[in-house]
Amino acid sequence: MDVTLLYFEGCPNWKVADERLRLVAADRPGIVVKHQMVDTPEEASRVGFFGSPSIQVNGVDAFAEPGARVGMTCRLYSTPDGYRGAPTFDQLRAALADA
Repeated sequence: MDVTLLYFEGCPNWKVADERLRLVAADRPGIVVKHQMVDTPEEASRVGFFGSPSIQVNGVDAFAEPGARVGMTCRLYSTPDGYRGAPTFDQLRAALADA
């Protein structure tokens, strides 16, 4: 399973998502986590970047919501504790389990 963390440097939340993703992936042999920095709006459109951080599993955004737009923005995730800048451990586990 290929997992890609897409981000841009100006968003601090990608580091939280990266740490959580690495811990979840450590329990799942066969998961390869890659990082892809997105630099321009054109690249965001090309790769389907819905904001930083975005997590794609086998090329598909694992948390895409209907009507979401691509762009160079910090992304918010709906969690049990309200909107946060990164998915929870449980949300990441579920996203990887469903893939």
